[in-house]
Amino acid sequence: MGSVHYIWVMIRRYFNWRTALFIIAIGIISGTVLYSSYLAQKIESEEKQRVEEWIQSHKLQMNSTENESISMVALVQKDNEDIPLIGTDEKDSILDVLNLDSTALKTNPYFFREKLEEYKSQHQPIIYEISHNPYIANKIYYGNSKLLNEVRYYPIIQLMVVALFVAIGLSLLIIKNKSTQNQVWAGMAKETAHQLGTPLSSLTAWIEILRAKLKSEEDDMMFNEMQKDIDRLVLIAERFSKIGSIPELERYRLVDVLQNGIDYISKRASKKIKIFLKNDTDINLFAMLNPPLFEWVLENLMKNALDAMEGTGEIQVTAFQRENYVNIDITDTGKGILKNNLEQIFEPGFSTKKRGWGLGLTLARRIIEEYHHGKIFVKDSSPKGTTFRIILKTAE
Repeated sequence: MGSVHYIWVMIRRYFNWRTALFIIAIGIISGTVLYSSYLAQKIESEEKQRVEEWIQSHKLQMNSTENESISMVALVQKDNEDIPLIGTDEKDSILDVLNLDSTALKTNPYFFREKLEEYKSQHQPIIYEISHNPYIANKIYYGNSKLLNEVRYYPIIQLMVVALFVAIGLSLLIIKNKSTQNQVWAGMAKETAHQLGTPLSSLTAWIEILRAKLKSEEDDMMFNEMQKDIDRLVLIAERFSKIGSIPELERYRLVDVLQNGIDYISKRASKKIKIFLKNDTDINLFAMLNPPLFEWVLENLMKNALDAMEGTGEIQVTAFQRENYVNIDITDTGKGILKNNLEQIFEPGFSTKKRGWGLGLTLARRIIEEYHHGKIFVKDSSPKGTTFRIILKTAE
């Protein structure tokens, strides 16, 4: 009973309306292909018979003068107006053609010869014996009629049409799913920002009340640190609120924004880790940015770098202009990213950390590509370190 129940559960799990629709579609396509193949073979057999009848009628026309025979010849030849024929001697020199467009010779003198080679690959020739002693025989090569070609190519055309509709359907489904995910993502981000807003306002008010009652220098320093943490939480709430809507981009000097991100991470990193902006960084680079979101990207990349270095090493940040774009490189001296993981690191839920949610780099890509209209990717990774590159359009 247990195995039967398991099989039933698996059937219900995997056999749904999509599976049924897929099976029906495969059945229809397979049936059409098989029937078209059968029909093509039948037509091919009939056409061979018609060519043989044409040869016999041709013989009859040459050997008879009776009206009845001539009428039969005309009837048979009239019935063979769509099958192209080429008559040759024993050495394949072309003697005559039937149902081929002779005007094509004006643009291509080798038209008949090319057709002859084509017909050789399609069918065996029919031998037309002219004389028995001495033995003289011609060959009749014939090609496929338009009807036969249409029947043979019909399944291919049908498959292409079906594939096109399937591709369009899948594309629309992916777009719909992505749109739904974006709406859920935006809704969760806005709700998180909203939920954080009220307690943060209360905490700020309580700090001011305590600051008024406790006025010692030591207490004041404690309140300043608490206020910094609250300000940080306010910034995080602001970031979440911007994720849920289209952020405004303004012209900022890139070095200032990069330095803010470096300063924040440096205070929270090990003293054995050096984080710095390279000296050759162009200080006059400007880009259209939303600083809270862009700094979030920098923090994610540098936090990942800290995890990869395990307490010692360096992170260097540099920016330079190439044509009309700003390139920002964040390079660490960590253990690198496995080649198998390079294509997955930006996917939601992918993480190599035991406690990771796998959303940091997904957020980073969303912020850079969808909000800042730029690109972010792994430029290089090896056991000696990793370089992430961000590309943004320059702001004049």
